[in-house]
Amino acid sequence: MDFREDNGWSPYLAGALSGVVLVLSVWIAGKFFGASTSFVRSAGLIEKFFNPERVSQIAYFKSKVPKIEWQWMFVFGIFLGSLISSITSSSFRWQALPDMWENRFGTSRTKRAIVAFLGAAVAMFGARLAGGCPSGHGLSGSAQLAVSGYIALICFFAGGLVVARILYGGR
Repeated sequence: MDFREDNGWSPYLAGALSGVVLVLSVWIAGKFFGASTSFVRSAGLIEKFFNPERVSQIAYFKSKVPKIEWQWMFVFGIFLGSLISSITSSSFRWQALPDMWENRFGTSRTKRAIVAFLGAAVAMFGARLAGGCPSGHGLSGSAQLAVSGYIALICFFAGGLVVARILYGGR
């Protein structure tokens, strides 16, 4: 049975494997999925290198010490897993942004990079404002049968559909 689709892995297989990884993460390490805190801690770690006194005075870093820990490794694992899956599905390409971005935002690489950066900044701001990212709230929350996890998943999907409709006009 071939689970690959023409342009990558089957989303059903990828989703099932994500569920298996979540269960193994909880059973083996006692940790649920989450990624957004690792970016904040990484920023604190970089700033700590240049100005440790300032970082030690920030209230957030008194409870969440800037360091490389399991969430940082989780994010690295996402990168590594994505690379492996793209290579095994023969869909790997060196490309900064998808082709459809050129169709939507024009041929200017600078403009597309700015749009991508702004989108990432808004996503990170939202994740921190919500106290966690979609993987933390949605996947881990629903795995715990938390009503808030299911509400978060519904809101993430609805928001994604609205933004995709705005950006791509239903194409």
